Amino acid sequence: MPPYTGFAAVYDLFMDNVPYAEWADYVQQLLNKYGIKPGLLLELGCGTGKMARQLAVRGYDMIGIDNSEEMLQIAKEAGNDNSEEILYLCQDMREFELYGTVSAVISVCDSINYILTDADLLKVFRLVNNYLDPGGLFIFDLDTEFAYKEILGENTIAENREEGSFIWENTYYEEDMINEINLTLFIQENESKLFRKYEETHYRKAYTQGKIRQLIEEAGMEWVAVFDALTEKNPKKDSERIYIIAREKIKSKTEMEKACQII
Repeated sequence: MPPYTGFAAVYDLFMDNVPYAEWADYVQQLLNKYGIKPGLLLELGCGTGKMARQLAVRGYDMIGIDNSEEMLQIAKEAGNDNSEEILYLCQDMREFELYGTVSAVISVCDSINYILTDADLLKVFRLVNNYLDPGGLFIFDLDTEFAYKEILGENTIAENREEGSFIWENTYYEEDMINEINLTLFIQENESKLFRKYEETHYRKAYTQGKIRQLIEEAGMEWVAVFDALTEKNPKKDSERIYIIAREKIKSKTEMEKACQII
């Protein structure tokens, strides 16, 4: 089963420890720091829309892109005063399309780690660069190799709740820097006493900061900063999550013509 199919139904249930409000405050702080005023923002890997809704209530006009129809359906049904104004698009971030440019692109909750090759990540970065306003900002987080190797490693995580349960089995392939997750879910069907079993396999890749910087610059963007998560401090050896900030460099006429060809 593809990732975030069965998991979509209970994603918010089991991810209720994620501090989306704190993340949104941090992203807003970075946007302000680097001169991005409230405007049109794109979130890549928006999932069930929790981050998009947090930013919407902070005054940003939001577009959310995700390749899971199940996750987006939940996002559209979640609802709050701003949710009807969020545009959700079911697209692969490696080949997404917009009608125009945005002032910033964000991606959180390790969505970028799901891109498993340098070539595909370069595609994502080039598209981000193409759809950013002149001087626009790209802010994204990454799980680190330390997190996959030392924290998750070969460990199994399990949780049981009234509405469902999961078993999360991790494997780390050091040579390829890949974290494999074999996820088994037991989800209650409607309000019955029956539970349906789902199985999904997820793959996430760790990248070195040097590789990310190389690909960002190859995509035509300017490397701005890298921070330990939710701080403005340099990452540490044991940082589990980092935030990277890049900026669109104002394109020449030739670069604009190449960008149009890529799109």
